[in-house]
Amino acid sequence: MSNPLFDAQSALGFVIAQTSIIEPGVYATRYPDIQYRGLIPVDTSGSEFASSVTYFSSDRHGAADWINGNSDDIPKAGTTRSKFETPVHTAGIGYGWGWEEVGRAQLLGINLANEDAMAARRAAEEMVDRVALLGDASKGFTGLFDAQGVTAGAAATGNWGVVGAPGSATPDQMVEDMNSAILNVFNGTNTVAMADTLLLPWLKFQVIATRRMTTDSDETVLSFFIRNNVYTAMTGRPLTIRGLRGLDAAGVSSVPRMIAYRNDPQVLKLHMPMPHRFLPVYQSGPLRWDVPGVMRLGGLDVRLPKEVAYVDGV
Repeated sequence: MSNPLFDAQSALGFVIAQTSIIEPGVYATRYPDIQYRGLIPVDTSGSEFASSVTYFSSDRHGAADWINGNSDDIPKAGTTRSKFETPVHTAGIGYGWGWEEVGRAQLLGINLANEDAMAARRAAEEMVDRVALLGDASKGFTGLFDAQGVTAGAAATGNWGVVGAPGSATPDQMVEDMNSAILNVFNGTNTVAMADTLLLPWLKFQVIATRRMTTDSDETVLSFFIRNNVYTAMTGRPLTIRGLRGLDAAGVSSVPRMIAYRNDPQVLKLHMPMPHRFLPVYQSGPLRWDVPGVMRLGGLDVRLPKEVAYVDGV
C-alpha cells in the first residue's frame, strides 16, 4: 500500500499552498545594499510583452534678440527631436524543492523553507541593479555609470586620495570639485536645470565622511558640504549624496568617477515592463517541484544627457 504522504497530487497541492504563503513575504523583503532603488526612476507601465520601448529626446535652441521694427529677419526658436528605441528582453530566476524536502515537511506538518525563494528574488534584484548601473554589453545596454550620450570631464582639482593615504586636494578643493559637478549640469543646460543628486565613488565618499575641514574642527568635509552645496543654497532643498560601489574605477582610463544629475523620469528612466514574478509551481520531474521566476527588462534611457554630468579623477 502506498504512503499517501508521498502521493504526487497531494504533494503538488501542498507545494501550491506553501508558495501562496512564501511569495508575499519574499516580495515584501527589502535589500538595503541594492543600489538602484531611489537613484533611478523605474517605469513599469509598458506592455509586458513588448519587444521594445520607443521614446524621443528633444533639445531647444534659439534666443530672443533686439530687432528693427520693420525687420523681416525675426530670430526663431526651435527644437530638435531624436527617436530612440530600447529593446526589452526576458530574464529568469526561480527556485524549487525536492521530493524528500516536500515529504518531510508534510510528515512533520511544517512549512517548506523559503530560503531558495529569497535567494531567487535577491538574484533578480542583483541583475536589475547591475543592468541599471553598469549596463549589459551583450544586449547593447549602457548604465548610469557610463551612459551613452553623457560627456565626461576632468575634476578641477581631483586627487582626493583615500582614507589613510590622502591626496593633494585640500578640503576646500574637494568641496569645489563637488560643487563644480552640480554646476556642470546647471551651466550645461543654460541654467535651466540643476543636479539634485551626487554620486561618489565609495572610497572617495569615505574620504569626505572622515576628513575634517580644518585641523581644529570636528566638522567633516561631508557635513560641511551637505549644508553649503550650491543646490541647497539655490533651492533650499537637501542634496542627495551617496557613495556607491563600482564608481572607483568607472571613469576614463579606470579613474574614479563622480556623477551629478537630476533624478527625474524626464531625465532618465529604467524600463521594466514586467517586474520579477514567480509563475505557478509545477512538477518538473518525478522527484522535483519547481517555481519559475521571470521578468522583462529594458535598458536605462538617459533622455536628457545634458542633465547628467560625469567628473573623473576625484
